[in-house]
Order: sequence, then C-alpha cells, then structure tokens
Amino acid sequence: MTSPAAIPPRVLTVAGSDSGGGAGIQADLKTMLALGTHGMSVLTAVTAQNSLGVQGAWELPVDAVRAQYRSVVDDIGVQAVKTGMLASAVLVDTVAELLAGTRAPVVVDPVGVSKHGDPLLAAEALGSVRTKLLPVATVATPNLDEVAQLTGITVTDEAGMRRAAAEMLSFGPDWVVIKGGHLPGEAVDLLTDGGEEHWLRAPRHDNRHTHGTGCTLASAIACGLAHGQDVPTAVRSAKEYVTGAIRSGFELGTGIGPVDHGWRTRG
Repeated sequence: MTSPAAIPPRVLTVAGSDSGGGAGIQADLKTMLALGTHGMSVLTAVTAQNSLGVQGAWELPVDAVRAQYRSVVDDIGVQAVKTGMLASAVLVDTVAELLAGTRAPVVVDPVGVSKHGDPLLAAEALGSVRTKLLPVATVATPNLDEVAQLTGITVTDEAGMRRAAAEMLSFGPDWVVIKGGHLPGEAVDLLTDGGEEHWLRAPRHDNRHTHGTGCTLASAIACGLAHGQDVPTAVRSAKEYVTGAIRSGFELGTGIGPVDHGWRTRG
C-alpha cells in the first residue's frame, strides 16, 4: 500500500494573462512549478501580447475576479499570494479587500507598464495601489519605473534606491524590494523593512531576452514564503532563480524573448 503523496505548498497568483507565455499568469505558474509549489490563479485581465508588445488588454468583471478568488481560497487554501496586473482602480480595491481577509503572506508586484512600455494599470488606480493594496503587502517589488509612478522619485543611483524604499514603506508594506535592474553596472536590488537593509547583487548578463523578470521574481518570493522561508531568505533565493532565468533567456518571435523558467532542469 502506497502512502499518499505529500501536498506541495499552495501559491495563488492574482494577475493578468500574457498570451505569449513569457509574463503574467503564465510566468507565475511556470515559476511556481519550477520551485516546488502548487500554483493556482485568479485571472484579472486578458492581453493580446507577443514579443513585440501588448496589442490589446481587457479586464475581467469584478464579480468574476471575486468568484475565482473565493473558489480557490475557501476550498483549497493558500500559503502565499502574489499579485500582478490589476488593470483598474475597482479591481485594485476588490483584490486589496480580498487579501485583507486572507491569512497568508502577500507579495505585491505593482505592475504599471509592460517590458515594452505598454500601460497595464489605469492612472486613476495609483491612489488605490498606495492606500489599499500596498498596506496589505508582506513584500512589495516595484521596479524603478513603478517607483517613479508611485512616489515621484526618479532613481539614478543606489542612494536614490534608499530614498525610494523609505517612501514606498510609508505606504504600508512590511518589506520592499527596490529593483535596480535598469541602472548601469551590476544588477542590484535593495530589500529593506526600514530597519534591516539587504543589498542583493548579481552579475549583469548580456541577454536582451528578459520578458517576465518582474512577474518571475515576485512569484519566486511568494514560493519561498510558502515554503516557510523568512523574507530575506525568500528574496535572496528568488534573486538567484531569476538571475539564472535571465542568463538562459531565449529568442521567441522578433522582439524581446522570455526568461527561461525551466533553466534548472536543462543541462
């Protein structure tokens, strides 16, 4: 008689779909599988998207988002939640309310624009991100463009990353990761809770196929938290995973290809 299989940690992504498979829900679920968790999804929006950019985006009704969330959380349960593209103020408000009633760590990737510069969040939703979504975040993971959107701070160096982190923390997340990948030199991120400060550095790989890095990092952090890691350990592990995925990113289509979520399984 065989013993029942162990149940992997359960991680939920609340985000939009990327039809090209490199970012969004698709990247999240690939990351969750690669990192030994059971990935589940609440779809907030559908995009027509490929290596060249986003050709169209359509948000789902609030009732559909709420029903997906309740269906998963009330029956299956979650050990961590990750949010990505939320599209509009009403969806940000809805998701923030749902998260506030869920006893699990939350990683908020405050997605504002795509890798190609296409807007993925309505301008009027920024206030809701600041006042409702970020206060329920265990970890927030803005890139420098999102920092500028949310705080008005234009970061050009590591001192600016520290100022941006303090401003982001004022919105209420427990921890923030300021992603400095757009700065010259090595790829450096700053993780802080306002007391502890961790500078995470990695070599910069000469590979332009980096579609999905933000989604992948946030999902990897959520996986670490679901496995019971503390925040610094989860973020360091996620940084290592994403760095390998960037190194192995590959060409698809005629534009920017995706990172390789399965790089650890390829020789």
